[in-house]
Amino acid sequence: MEVNLTRVDGDFHFAGAGASGVEVHIDGSPEIGGQNAGARPMEMLLMGLGGCSAIDIIQILKKQRQQIDSFKIKVTAEREAGVVPSLFKEIHVHFTLGGPLEEERVGKAVSLSMDKYCSVAAILYKTTTITHSFNVVQHAQVTK
Repeated sequence: MEVNLTRVDGDFHFAGAGASGVEVHIDGSPEIGGQNAGARPMEMLLMGLGGCSAIDIIQILKKQRQQIDSFKIKVTAEREAGVVPSLFKEIHVHFTLGGPLEEERVGKAVSLSMDKYCSVAAILYKTTTITHSFNVVQHAQVTK
């Protein structure tokens, strides 16, 4: 696996791409001289956790012929204060799935992903506590 990052401006803004060629932007906060032109690197890590687990969950539920009409993931985290590097202390991932889903199957899929299949979670478990929860909305619309 390989990714490449290219500096976009004279500060902290980078454009990155992997084998897919899809470009993502990373930047620092204005407090350190960034311009909010992209996600922070630690935010990207949390997005990777949510995305990795979502792929697992969708694959599992598709095999079970469960229809997913909507899917939203909220990842919250707390980092260590006053130390460098500032690692995550706690991460919580909440999944909201919509559709005519069997709640028991969703719960099993979430647990399998977070506890067994998600590579990003496996890496993060080495340095932090990760918890997860879910809910199923029977209506197709998941609110923000």
